[in-house]
Amino acid sequence: MKFRCVSFHCGAVFFPACVAVGICLLQFRIQAQPTTIYSTGFESIEGFDDGSALIGRGGWVGTEANGNGNGIVTDFFAGRGQQAYVGFFPLTATNDVLNVWHPLNIFPIAQGKPIVKFSVAMAIFDSTNNAYDYFRWSFYNNDADPQRLFSIEFDNSTLDINYSLDDGEIIFAGRSFTNDVDFVLEVTMNFNSNLWSASLNGTSLVNSRPITTTGVARTLGDIDAAWIYGPYTNAPGNNFMAFDDYRVTAEAAQVAPFQLETPGRLPNGSFLLHLTGEQGRNYAIDASTNLITWTSIRTNNATDGTFDYLDSSAASFTRRFYRARFVP
Repeated sequence: MKFRCVSFHCGAVFFPACVAVGICLLQFRIQAQPTTIYSTGFESIEGFDDGSALIGRGGWVGTEANGNGNGIVTDFFAGRGQQAYVGFFPLTATNDVLNVWHPLNIFPIAQGKPIVKFSVAMAIFDSTNNAYDYFRWSFYNNDADPQRLFSIEFDNSTLDINYSLDDGEIIFAGRSFTNDVDFVLEVTMNFNSNLWSASLNGTSLVNSRPITTTGVARTLGDIDAAWIYGPYTNAPGNNFMAFDDYRVTAEAAQVAPFQLETPGRLPNGSFLLHLTGEQGRNYAIDASTNLITWTSIRTNNATDGTFDYLDSSAASFTRRFYRARFVP
């Protein structure tokens, strides 16, 4: 009697299953463990002093040499300690845009952690001088001349939430925000698939848009809080964006459960194998006679999530074991 064995491989974990009659099918998922790239709550213990500029504290840098238009405040989010902000105080006469950021400088694909997640608690506090500005989160790669990948914009004149890709076009995200109310913005970037998505308080805001449309390097240099004057040149609003719990993590791509099935052995002794997995993923089928030494007999792309493989050499073996594994 031939033994038939199906096993499943994901990452470095291998689960064999072998029975004399029938097939034992296993499904599992390995949860990727995120690595924290940077996080801060802007508290004094981290080196942020209430009333000081954000630029120059805790490794934060920016485009305003004199420290205007940014800083640290306390309890603008009730009961949550200190927050950072951009806006309120006019910039120097030569500036009408302010960017502040903490360098990240990561290579998600090369480092094997292509899933990067950013989250921040934030609120747009309204103007009292009848001038209204734009606030953005902008994502840049780490080229020598950093390229902007995409931005999420909060327009305080209309209360619209917009986004733009690296082609510069401003696109309405279909949502608005309320002044003086804090919410959580989350952005997930898959640098392997060149896609990003965003949510607001857990509700989808932007879904599966390109990280780059122009083919620039898919790396991540920094995520900037930005203040852009409205149409009132050198006469900005005294509105501002406060933010807290700034966090960036990176993790390996999760591999969805996949399984290898055996629809049956053909009269000539060939063995038909059927793999069900994730669309567009690559999988290999290995064979062994002893569960120790394995030989790859087929690698294929599951274009529509499945593929079949006919092992025409199966009849030459008194016993034959099979396993499937994900190929990054």
